Amino acid sequence: MADIRVKICGLKRPEDMAAVAEAGAAYVGLNFFEPSPRYVSPDEARDLALLAPEGLAKVGLVVDAGDALLDEIVGAVPLDIIQLHGKESAERVQQVRDRYGLPVMKAVGVATEADLPLLDDYGRVADMLLVDAKPAPGDELPGGNGLPFDWRLIAGRRWPVPWMLAGGLHAGNVAEAVARTGARQVDLSSGVEREKGVKDAGLIRAFLEAVAGVPA
Repeated sequence: MADIRVKICGLKRPEDMAAVAEAGAAYVGLNFFEPSPRYVSPDEARDLALLAPEGLAKVGLVVDAGDALLDEIVGAVPLDIIQLHGKESAERVQQVRDRYGLPVMKAVGVATEADLPLLDDYGRVADMLLVDAKPAPGDELPGGNGLPFDWRLIAGRRWPVPWMLAGGLHAGNVAEAVARTGARQVDLSSGVEREKGVKDAGLIRAFLEAVAGVPA
């Protein structure tokens, strides 16, 4: 059995937290991007975060957030990691790390080989990278669109910090994704939803079971 850590992002309900914890995920994501169907307010996120058992890392996802919003979120929610999922510069990543004293995960969208140098750039300042599918032109959301990218683009590549694979993952393709990329951490949101923004405990359990069955 492969030792692969799983992040389930975009939780909104107490029962979602219970399902993620019971299934054995390593990370849980709380989405503070208002246009997203997975958005939660800082107050809602605090209530959810307090339900997380010890050892389940709580990740706060923001998109091009200013200090005022981050101050509000970090002041209200007991987060373990801040996830920057917008067009934040490497300098902004460093600013956020310095200001809040929390590890920062930087998401980078990948569609072609031309996108790969950004991973090296952010890998010098972030604590972790999230290698995601680049949104298609016209997509309203920077992630959570349920689309994979060409995994061959990152086959055999490594960066100076830990990284996580995202983009269109589900129970039926995670084994192939891991085999092609060598990922040891995976992230998903829409792949465990019965409708947009609504998590399904059975799909969460099935995904974690599929990950557990990936050959070491």
